[in-house]
Amino acid sequence: MSRIIRWDPFREVVSMRNQMDRLVADVFSNPSVWQNDEYAGFMRLALDVTENDDSYTVRASLPGLKPEDVEISFSENTLTIKGESKEENVDENEKWHLRERRFGSFMRTISLPTMVNADAIDADFADGVLTLSLPKAEEVKPRRISIKPNGQKAVEAA
Repeated sequence: MSRIIRWDPFREVVSMRNQMDRLVADVFSNPSVWQNDEYAGFMRLALDVTENDDSYTVRASLPGLKPEDVEISFSENTLTIKGESKEENVDENEKWHLRERRFGSFMRTISLPTMVNADAIDADFADGVLTLSLPKAEEVKPRRISIKPNGQKAVEAA
């Protein structure tokens, strides 16, 4: 049994306004991606970034890529990860029912809040997940200060 729904032009206007609100919110929540021509045409790479007393850990999901498809650079406390996922060969006789996977170039740049020992950065790539370990510079690591009985201070590494 089918149901007849009366056409309401205002419902269409509200729906269009909601879509425009979402578009404007996306542009203003991350304006640097839209304003910087250097990043035009790049997909945004999702990252997980964690921190402990000794280091930062950055994880990025890169399914279907090989380590040689990814370029990692670190300069002036800024980490950049970029690469490209290539589209598979497509048979022209196939009809698509759903196509959501993205292909193309990606790039992500993040600045870290404290200094990092760039010479000790370690990168691991396993099961499609890139894991970077960025050890903090010694001068920014927390220190424990113990008090000696005679009033002199001694600094110990945490």
